[in-house]
Amino acid sequence: MPSLVLDIALSAEKLLAVYQGRADRVLVFSRDGRRVSLPARHLRPFLAHDGVHGSFRLEFTDSGELLELRRLP
Repeated sequence: MPSLVLDIALSAEKLLAVYQGRADRVLVFSRDGRRVSLPARHLRPFLAHDGVHGSFRLEFTDSGELLELRRLP
């Protein structure tokens, strides 16, 4: 299955738009330079007081449907 590695650094202030209902997706870039429009709800398990920070593996189907997003060690 296809996958991408994402390095995400989103501050709590940037994610505030999601929780206020003004946005439902976030735009991030993979390590190979591809733009990924990710439904923000998939970041909720990784949300800390200062936002979402870290490296993640995004696995998806051949048609582009998200299968799993997991934090890398």
